[in-house]
Amino acid sequence: MQTSVHSEIGQLEGVIIHTPGSEVENMTPANAERALYSDILNLSIASTEYAQFEGVLKKVSKVYQVKDLLADILAIDEVKKELLNEICMTEYIDSCQQMIDTDAKTLATMLIEGVVLEKNNLTNYLSNERFLLRPLHNLFFTRDSAMAMNDNMLIGKMANPVRERESLIMEAIYKYHPDIESHVLNPAKPESNIMVNRKSMVEGGDVQIARDDIFVIGTGVRTSTQGIDFIIENIKKQKKGKQHIIVQELPETPESFIHLDMVFTFLNTDECMVYPPVIFGMSRFKTIHLEIENGNVSRIEEMPNLPKALKKLGMDLKPISCGGNSDEWIQEREQWHSGANFLAFAPGKIIGYQRNVHTIEELNNNGYEVVAATDIISGKVSVDDYKKCVVTIAGSELARGGGGARCMSQPFRRAAVNW
Repeated sequence: MQTSVHSEIGQLEGVIIHTPGSEVENMTPANAERALYSDILNLSIASTEYAQFEGVLKKVSKVYQVKDLLADILAIDEVKKELLNEICMTEYIDSCQQMIDTDAKTLATMLIEGVVLEKNNLTNYLSNERFLLRPLHNLFFTRDSAMAMNDNMLIGKMANPVRERESLIMEAIYKYHPDIESHVLNPAKPESNIMVNRKSMVEGGDVQIARDDIFVIGTGVRTSTQGIDFIIENIKKQKKGKQHIIVQELPETPESFIHLDMVFTFLNTDECMVYPPVIFGMSRFKTIHLEIENGNVSRIEEMPNLPKALKKLGMDLKPISCGGNSDEWIQEREQWHSGANFLAFAPGKIIGYQRNVHTIEELNNNGYEVVAATDIISGKVSVDDYKKCVVTIAGSELARGGGGARCMSQPFRRAAVNW
């Protein structure tokens, strides 16, 4: 498959996910915060809930698993050596020899679930670390480590070192897997005439493709202005006609605001989901519109808010409120559990957590039929039966990880949208 994502809502044709495994439990309360968690998930419950998410995706798209793709490329000796060398250099591991001789399938598991530190010398014996190679606790949020931007794949430059290996793995998959063809852009390894900036940070939860000429990007604790400047430089290099970036500043706290897709997502050609206090609030953060034309930034201006900036560019979207419109406390509670975080698998057809009952009710009031994931998976109903629908998945445990359906998916191919 050739990577091609020119919108957030086009029919999903290719998506990469990761079913959570032991890595999400391989932590303690003492190091959960370092792993970017507020709590430790119960894997047995999370796995049951995740099976609903995966089951729905398999009904609507070609679905790939990170572990399978990783095992495939690790079977290529040159790729295996290159990737292990990068991981060991990045994570300051003195020797990768014990992993070099491991078969591809086992090694893929080790790179995801971690390698226990052997207490075979004084340094290791006195170390407080349990792992030589730490587990990738956040890997099931595949959205952040790579993001499609039209026909390119932008590799995430993660804000936290604990997630750097995720980006290394995804870069290797997009460069070397025979089933996927892509042009890779990486802020850590920019192409000629673009400087490396150590302050560059870009995560997929902040990057949304409104249209092939409009990119909506959040800036906050996970995506820096320097990271967005890297995207600008790559767009300038293309020397196309007008391209637009709309930048939305995000609050630094609470942690539920870490990415733009926790407060804003596209639902349809004419609708979006918003968390009103951030998108429309009186103390709202800045919305900046940058216009790029023929290799230059031709305009930078502040806009009243994100929907108005999009409307000016011909995208008139009706905002639907996370948590409904009646009570700000309800909005706040449901936003905390990813109530604004929806994955569109086709225009007007979306997936989200059933626990956010007021958000689901608001969607229903706006013409979205509410369909249980279990009914889709069993074949009782089909998404093709509906013009607009919200497929609800269980999320009592998954939501505690700090992300929703969009966070848990990495689309790399979508069909074109009939605007």
